[in-house]
Amino acid sequence: MTTENNPGRLNLQAELSKRPVNFGAEKWLGEVIPVLDHGFVYLVDYMGNDEAIEQAARVSYGSGTRKASETRGLIRYLLRHRHTTPFEMVELKFHAKMPIFVARQWVRHRTASINEYSGRYSILDNEFYVPEPEVIALQSTSNRQGRGETVPNEYAEKVRQLIIADALTAYDHYGQMLNDDGTGKSRNPDQPMIARELARMGLSLNFYTQWYWKCDLHNIFHFLGLRMDPHAQLEIRKYAEAMGRIVKDVVPIAWEAFKDYELYSIRLSRLEKELLLGLLGQKGILFTEREVLSYAENVGLVNKRERQEALDKLRKLGVVGSEK
Repeated sequence: MTTENNPGRLNLQAELSKRPVNFGAEKWLGEVIPVLDHGFVYLVDYMGNDEAIEQAARVSYGSGTRKASETRGLIRYLLRHRHTTPFEMVELKFHAKMPIFVARQWVRHRTASINEYSGRYSILDNEFYVPEPEVIALQSTSNRQGRGETVPNEYAEKVRQLIIADALTAYDHYGQMLNDDGTGKSRNPDQPMIARELARMGLSLNFYTQWYWKCDLHNIFHFLGLRMDPHAQLEIRKYAEAMGRIVKDVVPIAWEAFKDYELYSIRLSRLEKELLLGLLGQKGILFTEREVLSYAENVGLVNKRERQEALDKLRKLGVVGSEK
């Protein structure tokens, strides 16, 4: 029975622990989310919650400041203005299993602590990733590191068979070089047992590896912001989306702010800003402060400070005029 369906267990944990128990995290501990054909991700351990972010931020002001702002307002302010260190007080540890080429992309986020399954010590499983026909596509003509249009199903299946044949051949050669029956004994006494660190070299990038990945929330948000983006490679995006389901429950207030200010926001360069200013100036578009503040509430800007900051930005764009 999962912790999600066993509130009594969660209450008992809360009573036994002296640290804050994060019920959103507890429900995901050990709950495996399948990804791709043989992969997965699940939460192993955690530290902190939304309140830990607030606590870290308020330590600068001493005690007695809790009434100055509610947790949601403070967390949104911190993320909106990129005050990121309080988010580092929350840490999550995941166990993930992914194709090697996904791991090579993932490891570029160098702010995590990682311990990977060792092919020097252990024999790798005969598990490799084969993409579904509907995701096999041509090289993009506009993005040198992306996919373009999908190919017909018949050719997609041919590609799949080539991938499978290559992987099976690679693993067969891997097994021949190892000459290991799985217990450290030779399968064929007349053949040498090549070192595992050498035998693994012929395996292709679609073979699976796995690791423990521990990271603080600030850098998890950075990872998810890049890897949940539609421009990210499909395969690593699937892992990011699975992790996002977990993070959403672990820190619901911070997750809401992350979606609003990072994941679904748009940043303008100086030149793009000048372009927008020029276009708006040509159209002569003007709104009153009252119109801006009223519509701001309609779209969800219920916090007074957020509404005011939005108004200030529109003033800089020159689209807010005097009251009619």
